Amino acid sequence: MNRDDDKKYFHLMVERLREISKRPIKLMEVCGTHTMAIGKSGIRTVLPVEIELVSGPGCPVCVTADSDIDAFMGLARDHRVTLVTYGDMMRVPGSAGSLAELKAEGADIRVAYSSLEALAFARSEPHKEIVFLGVGFETTAPATAHAVKSAVAEGLQNFSVYNLHKTVPLAIRALLAGDGVQIDGLILPGHVSVIIGEAPYAFIADEFGVSGAIAGFEPPEIMAAIVRLAGDINAGAPRISNIYPKAVKPEGNVVAQGLLDEVFAPGDAEWRGLGVIPGSGLDFREAFTSFDAAKRFAVERREVRLHRGCSCGEILKGMIKPSDCPLFGSLCTPERPIGPCMVSSEGTCAAYFLYNDDANIVERGRP
Repeated sequence: MNRDDDKKYFHLMVERLREISKRPIKLMEVCGTHTMAIGKSGIRTVLPVEIELVSGPGCPVCVTADSDIDAFMGLARDHRVTLVTYGDMMRVPGSAGSLAELKAEGADIRVAYSSLEALAFARSEPHKEIVFLGVGFETTAPATAHAVKSAVAEGLQNFSVYNLHKTVPLAIRALLAGDGVQIDGLILPGHVSVIIGEAPYAFIADEFGVSGAIAGFEPPEIMAAIVRLAGDINAGAPRISNIYPKAVKPEGNVVAQGLLDEVFAPGDAEWRGLGVIPGSGLDFREAFTSFDAAKRFAVERREVRLHRGCSCGEILKGMIKPSDCPLFGSLCTPERPIGPCMVSSEGTCAAYFLYNDDANIVERGRP
């Protein structure tokens, strides 16, 4: 479709949603990219009053636990290490500053767009210990696995990964099984689903009676997912729908899945707001543990709770919205963030601050 067709389709979806909206429905967009797209396009402002959208734990930076933040901050201070990270992690606050502040103080910290870029540093600077900060879900984890396999093939001994990769379906299970969380339907992440396909989400409808729709990131695609969810919920017929078939195949990307299974095994992982979720992490298999930076540099992970006034954990569970946090927009802003939800380009607080979502909704008479 061209841009004009997109606009017509979008407005048709809005009208259709108004026709079928008969009772209050709470939907959660799991993915942080969806949160940003929803804010930028103003989708919340055109929804019927019966439809409420809340955000979920689909931002890898946001769900990184305080203990993990302090652990990789400690690693970055190690004079033996050159830490390579995605840009979103640079300003995440730890108990003693951020990676950006450490870099300003002289630590060798570099921003990269992929794990393969970190591998290139290791290849070109064999006298340095290059550590890639592996943060992300199933979307980015295959690239990390590929980098590790490439390091094996090339015999690179100066490359390792501080591994914080996590998997999404078990986080959704923990969310739906948790206390105080009431969700009628889920807008499921497009990028993750490209890798894992449809089947890993079946439990959402089968066990919890909640509908889910895999969606793309353009406004018409998101609206189509919302309409599908509202229709399924009103009909009392929970199911998992794929509204993004041009990118998401039922079986997913089997090559990427093979890479993940070869290099990683399920392990426990701590998620901000959700706690430790068994099996939701990706630990190195025995054959690749020499690339585990946590073991190579004996990284200590201590229990820590930072920023006690920050409500990021509750926001990631859809229990409150950013404006309900007492720090939002006053003590916590994108320029001076207190919690990671205000830092990341996929963070809910950053999206609400940037697009003034709550204020725009109130102006249009929605709660």
